[in-house]
Amino acid sequence: MLKCENVRKEFTGFTLNNINLEIPEGSIMGLIGENGAGKSTLISCILGSILKTSGSIKIFGKSQESLTRYDKEDIGVVLSESTLNSLLTCKDINCIMKAMYTRWDSNYFFEFCKKHNLALNKKIKDFSKGMQMKLSINIALSHNPKLLVLDEATSGLDPVARDELLDIFFDFVKEGNRSILISSHILSDLEKICDTITFISKGEVKLSEEKDELEQKYCIIKCDEEILKTMNKKDIIGIRKNPYGIEACILRESCPSGMMSDNANMEDIMVFASKGVNL
Repeated sequence: MLKCENVRKEFTGFTLNNINLEIPEGSIMGLIGENGAGKSTLISCILGSILKTSGSIKIFGKSQESLTRYDKEDIGVVLSESTLNSLLTCKDINCIMKAMYTRWDSNYFFEFCKKHNLALNKKIKDFSKGMQMKLSINIALSHNPKLLVLDEATSGLDPVARDELLDIFFDFVKEGNRSILISSHILSDLEKICDTITFISKGEVKLSEEKDELEQKYCIIKCDEEILKTMNKKDIIGIRKNPYGIEACILRESCPSGMMSDNANMEDIMVFASKGVNL
């Protein structure tokens, strides 16, 4: 569905460095990382809004540059901030989108509005942020895409609104021939819906794992530098020094014999991976 190979883009002071990831049909990939890690930059590269990248981006088996207008209709996009004219109503949007998309489904659009209490004659400026986000997702889904790209789509929403959106995403992929790439700082949301998690830090992919295996694969130990120096650096995700010693997130299978360890959740793995290994 989506494949990035050695995607690289240089800016002043920042480089998106040789990104590799692949999303098969019927799956959801969560993209995580600290602010400025490169998540939104990667999404912009995938969508073609950043030009002159090196490497390869293929969507539906085609290079990103060769996608036709009709191919691009198979991509639904939702960003963290609404870009819709705040004076429009849902009825206005249906008329506009029907003229833009060849497969626009007005019945689906209005059914979605009804199901999620999006008033048809109410101006967007009078919607709550949660309602505006639901409307953006409704627009992305109403032209029947195969790939949904979501950049912080649940940011700033209350738990009830986020839970409703997650149900929508589940419904989108359940037929098996659609996929989602979603970036978010809300790791609990990604834990609920994602099949794989890709962590980006400082423009590089630090890890990309199946979610169900991720928290089983790593653990946290408390030790000193001498113990860490006996370990293979490739088995250490990151370390955190404090006045009482060192904590390290490591591959569970590499944990020294007899040493106590704690489970590492997704947030732990992200924090340790962002710190790196400096001994």
